[in-house]
Amino acid sequence: MSQAKRSEVKQHAHGAFCWTDLGTTNAEGAKRFYTALFGWGVEEISMGPGMSYSKLQLESKDVAALYPLSDEQKAQGITPHWLAYVSVTSADDIAKKAEALGGKVVRAAFDVFDVGRMTLLQDPTGAMVAAWQPRKHIGAQLVGQPNTLCWAELATTDSDVAGQFYTRLFDWGTKTSEDYGMKYTEFIAGGKPTGGMMQMTAEWGSIPPHWMVYFAAEDCDASASKAQSLGGQIKVPATDIPKVGRFAVLQDPQGAVFSIIKLTNPAQ
Repeated sequence: MSQAKRSEVKQHAHGAFCWTDLGTTNAEGAKRFYTALFGWGVEEISMGPGMSYSKLQLESKDVAALYPLSDEQKAQGITPHWLAYVSVTSADDIAKKAEALGGKVVRAAFDVFDVGRMTLLQDPTGAMVAAWQPRKHIGAQLVGQPNTLCWAELATTDSDVAGQFYTRLFDWGTKTSEDYGMKYTEFIAGGKPTGGMMQMTAEWGSIPPHWMVYFAAEDCDASASKAQSLGGQIKVPATDIPKVGRFAVLQDPQGAVFSIIKLTNPAQ
């Protein structure tokens, strides 16, 4: 797992994770939680009558967003969740390619006003991911510093099938290690690690395949404790990953799960 250079981003490479947003049942409650936890500011964007999209910012730069789940989404059983976005040159081409590779196009490519074009996909093992074709909005404008998105990780029931799907879909390279008795695959986009993949075991129980988003932390233990004090839950307590860093898995008050990590050797 690697952390990107500390800088403002002007453009994300094709295949790089570029954005994440939170669909939630209580937008105001979620804003209170995350702004207190990460020090984020909020810029409200009107998406039409009764619809809003809250951009979350650090140093006045976009780093993530959240929005209220619609009644239709809730009726479909969609629960609060963070969604990871991959930057692509063509959302339409990616959707067609995903289908040809055995994935499912959950939502066909569509324009998001004049800021970009996106599609929502489900891989053959069931995990959801979005593809983002940037126009006015590139995605996260800050990366590689505390309280910004620094990694996305796929937990899947079939790493062979998922690996073949994603490497062909996004033209990812791979780097696989088997340290500490576990196989872990890093995905490479534009010459840099952008995400990872692990095989789920029986210990995961009924948790479905999913992409987990990671936010960089200055102090993993302190951030986990703060999340708990703000009404969140610690699902996995702060844990060391040798030679990588210290991470924790957290759940916000509405139920969305995310991770934080303090990397041992972040890129400079």
